[in-house]
Amino acid sequence: MFNPQWLKSFAMLAELGSFTDSADRLGITQAAVSQHIRHLEQQLGPLILRSKRPLELTPAGLALLDYCQEVDRAQRHLTLRLSEEDLTCGEVSLISPGSIGLRLYPLLLELQQQYPDLSIRHRFAPDSEVIDAVLHNRYEMGLVTQKPDDKRLVAEKFAEEPLELVVPAGVKIHSWADLETLGYIDHPDGQAMATRLLSRRFPGNPGVRNLPQRGFSNQISLILEPVALGLGFAVIPQSARLAFARQDAIQVERCGVSLVDTIWLIHRAEWPLSGRAQQALRWLEGKG
Repeated sequence: MFNPQWLKSFAMLAELGSFTDSADRLGITQAAVSQHIRHLEQQLGPLILRSKRPLELTPAGLALLDYCQEVDRAQRHLTLRLSEEDLTCGEVSLISPGSIGLRLYPLLLELQQQYPDLSIRHRFAPDSEVIDAVLHNRYEMGLVTQKPDDKRLVAEKFAEEPLELVVPAGVKIHSWADLETLGYIDHPDGQAMATRLLSRRFPGNPGVRNLPQRGFSNQISLILEPVALGLGFAVIPQSARLAFARQDAIQVERCGVSLVDTIWLIHRAEWPLSGRAQQALRWLEGKG
């Protein structure tokens, strides 16, 4: 068993890459941080390459960092279980695609306003990252657009969300050639969403990858900015379009076909959701 303070100093050093910054963040002296690292290296061998700027971890250092993260997750899980009786304080952690997160995060903050001792921790991420984060206990709950088949996860239907073809205001799309002329604004889930929707509207099309790409953004709130400026079109979930401020500069091109994604709530199968998480879900359900 390693001294917890040594591990804390090492994890902070691995994150910041500086003895001075780590000491400042931890509220201890630089000499103390150096001493903690020396204690660990006496047992494990070299952990960092001090000649590199920023500092680099050795293979032993990388292994120890993984161990530090496992210890941190275990401690947070223990704290969660021990504080389970009080639903008005503690953490609610959710990781989700950006589109639905734009809608849910403000609602969760309303819950936190009622119970200020709650802490809402939310992250935007694509499906693959959501699944990995829940599997490795970095987040208690996740939302995904594709139901996972991993037996370590429970997946329950949470909501339905239409995909939309969004174009600049005043633009009409009659053919695939119109899309080629306009050009495509991509995002992390864009290729998959556009392929599924446009294959229904334009069967036998050459494929989204063959469209001229006019831009890319991994920030869900910014995807429609180039569309509003007339620089291209995007395929996004309805909630992302509704969250965009400049509605007068964009419009939804009705495809004559609809594609509705099911949003799945996932959590680890080995233990039930915490009382706080269940309370948050009831709150969201009540908000429609």
